[in-house]
Amino acid sequence: MPGTLYLVPTPIGNLGDVSRRMAETFAQVDFIAAEDTRVTLKLLNHLGLKKPLMSYYRHNTDEAGRQVLDRLLAGESCALCTDAGTPAISDPGEDLVALCAENGVPVVPLPGPCALTTALCASGLPTARFVFEGFLPMNRKNRRARLEALAGEERTILLYEAPHKLTATLSDLLSAFGPDRRISLCRELTKFHEEIVRTTLGDAAEKYRSEVPRGEFVLVVEGVPAAGEGEYTLDDGLERVETLLAQGISRKDAVRQAARELGLSRNELYNAARE
Repeated sequence: MPGTLYLVPTPIGNLGDVSRRMAETFAQVDFIAAEDTRVTLKLLNHLGLKKPLMSYYRHNTDEAGRQVLDRLLAGESCALCTDAGTPAISDPGEDLVALCAENGVPVVPLPGPCALTTALCASGLPTARFVFEGFLPMNRKNRRARLEALAGEERTILLYEAPHKLTATLSDLLSAFGPDRRISLCRELTKFHEEIVRTTLGDAAEKYRSEVPRGEFVLVVEGVPAAGEGEYTLDDGLERVETLLAQGISRKDAVRQAARELGLSRNELYNAARE
């Protein structure tokens, strides 16, 4: 009979977020598969526990995943954890969960810390419907293409970003979504220097032109109004087209983006823009 894979969330900053069930699960399993064994060892020392550790991270998922599966099939139990947050969310743990599902190994998820939900609930933006994009592509062309595809997204958009890439990402968001789109920049969540900045993309880009970003960020970006929910007119559409043209976007692309953002007919807006 196979053992069980437990998905154990770990604190995203504040060790006070360790739950009794997390600690009990770490104590009862046979071994722990960790993103970085050094980070997990510190957590185990905090809990007063000693457990065998093995590395499971993005660059060894095939080999390490097979090793974990073999031990699970042999009857051992394993706790999977990342350095911070919930395993398998924007994390290679999803591959291990899929492997276990394919081989009939039970998977038990524990609820717990997760940066995206922590940021969303404090963002001040709509929470009923949202889309999580994780980290955007590193290649700028691919990143801009992804953002262009999201420009008409009606749901609240969540992104992860590292401090050294924040300025470039805000610049690309500004180009794709315009300066008036609301954004909440959630930094160092649950940590001593936690900060939530609720502003617009235009103001956010300006802020970090002169201020050095510090800490890990979750970006929560407002979606566009659903078709029929806004009260946008062709005049509003033409004004948006002019703004996009001033940013160097072609007329065709500006019309397409403005129509998508404001819920207007692209053909009607294009004809009006030509007159």
